Amino acid sequence: MNRRYRKTIIAGNWKMNKTAGETKKFAEELKAVMPKTKWCDVVVCVPAVNIPAAIKAFKDMRVSVGAQNVFYEKSGAYTGEVSADMLKDLGVKYVIIGHSERRQMFGETDFTVNKKVLAALDAGLHPIICVGESLEQRELGITMELIALQVKSALAGVPAEKLRKCVIAYEPIWAIGTGKTATAEQAAEVCTFIRTTVRHLYGARIARSITIQYGGSMKPGNAFELLGQNDIDGGLIGGASLNAGDFMDIINAANQD
Repeated sequence: MNRRYRKTIIAGNWKMNKTAGETKKFAEELKAVMPKTKWCDVVVCVPAVNIPAAIKAFKDMRVSVGAQNVFYEKSGAYTGEVSADMLKDLGVKYVIIGHSERRQMFGETDFTVNKKVLAALDAGLHPIICVGESLEQRELGITMELIALQVKSALAGVPAEKLRKCVIAYEPIWAIGTGKTATAEQAAEVCTFIRTTVRHLYGARIARSITIQYGGSMKPGNAFELLGQNDIDGGLIGGASLNAGDFMDIINAANQD
């Protein structure tokens, strides 16, 4: 982490977990253990149906509410979709875009990810843009080429002045929900490469300011080491974000000197 130049952000991705009632209970549990002083920004990305409950539950805490997906059109005959303006109107601040599960299970492409990023920025949201490789792609030695393509595609058409609203999350697909985790060195290598890619696109000053998270099975046992890497500015947390105690342990790891 490098707080001199950029924010440290710990974001929980609840995926398809918790009801509105459970959201309220989680907020109460987190409030009981969260200190009043905070170094890092904290985000909880909840299922769409829980957003109103989350906005209410976290309103007196230094916790921002995020969504897990967004559609790129403002309105229309798109049954089941939610627009960026709808999310903004509810009080959402962040939105996850291009998560590997969305890419693998629901056919999202680099093209649709880019359209969603642009829509989110136009509405004033902060997109958390996910990039990452599969185990097969890593073993083929094409990780960096793939990451560069995903980053460049996602940011196509994003003006420099809006890039500061973006967060990029490196999530090796082989480490999501598998219990496997990239070593701190592996994670740092890719996050540094992502920053280098952004520098080539936008220049050094802007590249220094963008938050890059690690999102592959970060948990209390490995968070301190991962977050100690210079180019890892936080985490996109899956399973560990469902338990207030575990989530707080990761937040504390992000508050290390």
